[in-house]
Amino acid sequence: MSFFLRRVRKGGPPLPAGSAALLAGVVLLAAACAVMSAPPAGWRVASDVTVAGFAFDRDTFAFPNEIRSRTPDNPDLYANYCFVMARGVRQFAQFARFAPAQPRIDHAGYVARVREVVARAPWQPPLLPAQRVVIPGYAGLREFSRAEESAVKAGLGGRFWTLVHWTNWRVTFDVTGEHQAGVLREVGGELAAGRLVQLLVTNWPTPELNHTVVAFALTARGDDAALAVWDPNDPARPGTITWDGRAHRFQATDVYDTRPGPIRVFRMSYSPWL
Repeated sequence: MSFFLRRVRKGGPPLPAGSAALLAGVVLLAAACAVMSAPPAGWRVASDVTVAGFAFDRDTFAFPNEIRSRTPDNPDLYANYCFVMARGVRQFAQFARFAPAQPRIDHAGYVARVREVVARAPWQPPLLPAQRVVIPGYAGLREFSRAEESAVKAGLGGRFWTLVHWTNWRVTFDVTGEHQAGVLREVGGELAAGRLVQLLVTNWPTPELNHTVVAFALTARGDDAALAVWDPNDPARPGTITWDGRAHRFQATDVYDTRPGPIRVFRMSYSPWL
């Protein structure tokens, strides 16, 4: 959930001087993105798409992003790391290579390897196999993160900058159906190119869903479509976000701890600015 929205709802201190100008700039940029994302007339989802080589049960984290409101008396929760984890799934897909036949290394060594993976920006192109960070002793991210959970969490790093990132303000914006159709088109293009897509999903002003997931497959249903997503809050099974082609909007069909209904969807971490 956006740090800024939580602060406003909880009556926190005023935003710093200059925030109004920053917010105005964000609004203008968002409007520009909406125009650029508009799909061509008559555009529709043409076919099913999935990220080649991706396996949900192998290539995602085993541990969850925990929800603080469910266990408020536990100060040691791994909570509010959904943005870190979703970005990390993409970074491992693009910059890491698992080598199960190689001998395992110690905790500090695995922390260093994870840090090397996540030091690369997720919008950078995938590395060639020979250039990737080698994770020895494990066959995939799920096995690795289950066995070396503490090392993986330490290597992924902190959450502060993801909580205060200026793009979180987008959850307060209304968007057009054309904008959302453009997002769907871009997601399909990225998946077809073999790249996972991180999404910011929200039903704000309902204080329920200000969250991020990772899309890995798209199923066409005529004018409608369904996105299969990995959810940091529910890592054991895929979730589903559907596209209503007539209403030109997304629906939270099967999103963890979220009532089914309309949501707004934005792409995340696909450029230095967005």
